[in-house]
Amino acid sequence: MTNHEAPMALAGLKVLDLSRILAGPYAAQTLADLGADVVKVENPDGGDDTRKWGPPFTQNADGSRDDAAYFSACNRNKRSIAIDFSTKDGADLVRKLASKADVLIENFKPGGLLKYGLDYASIKRLNPGIIYCSITGFGQTGPYSHRSGYDFLIQGMGGLMSITGQPDGSPGSGPMKVGVAVCDLFTGMFTANAALAALAYRHKTGQGQHIDCALLDSQIAMLANQSANWLNAEVCPGRMGNNHPSVVPYTVYQAKDGFVIVACGNDKQFVRLTAALSVPSLADEVDFATNEARIKNRNRLDTALGSIVSMMDRDEVISKLEAAGVSCGPINNIAEVFTDPHVQARGLRIDQWRDDGSKISNTAFPAKLSVTPAQYRAPPPRLGEHNKQVLRDWFENECNGEVSSPDK
Repeated sequence: MTNHEAPMALAGLKVLDLSRILAGPYAAQTLADLGADVVKVENPDGGDDTRKWGPPFTQNADGSRDDAAYFSACNRNKRSIAIDFSTKDGADLVRKLASKADVLIENFKPGGLLKYGLDYASIKRLNPGIIYCSITGFGQTGPYSHRSGYDFLIQGMGGLMSITGQPDGSPGSGPMKVGVAVCDLFTGMFTANAALAALAYRHKTGQGQHIDCALLDSQIAMLANQSANWLNAEVCPGRMGNNHPSVVPYTVYQAKDGFVIVACGNDKQFVRLTAALSVPSLADEVDFATNEARIKNRNRLDTALGSIVSMMDRDEVISKLEAAGVSCGPINNIAEVFTDPHVQARGLRIDQWRDDGSKISNTAFPAKLSVTPAQYRAPPPRLGEHNKQVLRDWFENECNGEVSSPDK
């Protein structure tokens, strides 16, 4: 349960979210979970595209269909205001909101907001301290900056698909994307982190700035050790299925009734692994005594260990290896994830209720802050749900006649 009495790290921060789909909304939700007042600006004609990205759909209390479940993944703790900023009045209103914002997040093509006067230069003139975050596929500069960038495309161009999937020549070989839009999510996390860094700098200097976040840049940054292998040793990684390029054994074995992941990170763990599986002599063989040797003899070792595990029940393998201090576990489907007792104990599912009694469920903010924990103050908003409320709150000290409500 969320402690609504606890302080929130970003309380009082105003964020204007002009983004759609996943990367931008995820960045904005991250700030919202930590206390920011995030206002999501949506086109009155249908709103964020992901509201329609179903099935499956969430349900209203009466059982009728609501928005796609996808939309709920990255839009909680926000307020929705419907504004058509392709019109002069709409663009003027968004500029007024931007003049009050600490952070603005957008994911239009480079230059796409210029014609509405909503680009960084225009907003900076109104609000010099604005932290203006632009999310695109390829960035604001470079020969590809004009291209549209989708997660699937970036997984391919950014090298991720070249190291994901079964090796050439094996059954089912070929490049494979990850099962969730990780490039979007990486970029969302980098955007939120960069915005917080920019806010810290503004706190010291009073100076705002423009943040240019690209899916391709983010994906390449997340190649980590795989890019390091190429950049420092000119070893170009390839697809290895479930194997690890630098650690053995670190793979999936099939037990009699399911699959088991074994992640043996060092030589001492390997000794404990072989003892737990009643084959301690394997650890004494020169071909397996060190991790470097095991990498060279990976196939022979995996065959030996695989034959042993295949004669055991999955839970038996996990029990023996856990007792020996060797990292291991099952491969859960998504339903099994949320019935896992540890996942439940960590509170990784949250349920939120709307005023009509309908429920929206989602995953929790993963970091546990001891003093200023994430809070779940509001479920994902309905389109335009907070039009009047946002204008009242953000312009409470101004004459009502100066601000046109999008309800009119």
